Amino acid sequence: MKKKLLIAICAAFVVLMFGIALGSVYIPPGDILSVITHSVFGAALPEGFRAATVSIVWNLRIPRALLAFIAGGALSVSGAVMQSVLRNPLASSYTIGVSSGASLGACIVILYGVTLPLIGAFTLPFMGFAFGLGTILLAIAFAARMDRGMENNTIILAGMVFSLFVNAVTTLMTALTREHMQRLIFWQMGSFSMMGWSAVLILAPVALAGALLVTHYNRELDMMTFGEEQAKSMGVNLKRVKWVLLVTAAMLTGSTIAFAGVIGFVDLVAPHIVRRLFGSSHRLVIPMSAVFGGAFMVICDLAARTLIPPNELPVGAVTALIGAPFFAYIYFKRAKA
Repeated sequence: MKKKLLIAICAAFVVLMFGIALGSVYIPPGDILSVITHSVFGAALPEGFRAATVSIVWNLRIPRALLAFIAGGALSVSGAVMQSVLRNPLASSYTIGVSSGASLGACIVILYGVTLPLIGAFTLPFMGFAFGLGTILLAIAFAARMDRGMENNTIILAGMVFSLFVNAVTTLMTALTREHMQRLIFWQMGSFSMMGWSAVLILAPVALAGALLVTHYNRELDMMTFGEEQAKSMGVNLKRVKWVLLVTAAMLTGSTIAFAGVIGFVDLVAPHIVRRLFGSSHRLVIPMSAVFGGAFMVICDLAARTLIPPNELPVGAVTALIGAPFFAYIYFKRAKA
């Protein structure tokens, strides 16, 4: 098992390096390390080193690759939590309305030019995060009011109802203000372009805090996979644990959507691969989902910006091309079983 873990971590690091090195201009790993040591520790650059290379690596490539890795890891941890809590291999934060709420928040900012005081340029990510988290909180509160035991089917149905309603509101707003439709559609398909260090420094601590909180509930997650009655008999306070885990998963997804737009299927693919390779213990599932999801997102982002140069594809379209067939495979395999 230790050998598998080491291989997976090394592979993720190699993928991250490829994400930095490849692009319209290839930058050797040695030059990347020189830029990092120069920018972080103030080390001298090799003689004749181009200033443009420093700018490309430090200001564009590294923050973009890191943001993609952090976003993929956060989405994958969120997906692993949702699948375990709801005991549904096809469950995700998108299923219960996070992406719909975030889209509505972004729609308000894009269509009506809303700018919040103090945060200024971060109004769009903040509104996406706030509306995404607000939607899931309303869905969970509604489910708790309808069913005090908060059964999984009740939560999923409540999330679907809220998701459909919020999507309808977003569609109506977009139809009434068509001149901004293209920008909104592009945001909804996801992209890491023009993202700098500020986005990394905001998303990284949020993703780390969410992942650490989830790992605190590894034992409860393991118990819940055996069924709700078994978990209750083992002393798990199901209602409280579900609230904490679902809100944390929504926070991870909402934070990612806020900066990168709506990117689907990563939270579905990575946890399934991890469970197949490392088993079902959440002590390994959670951290390795972050590693695999991060590497997967870096690969998808690399494909999005290099497949048809100089044009750039929305990264959400690339993840959907890979994830949709995987979703169908999981669904039909489950139906057959």
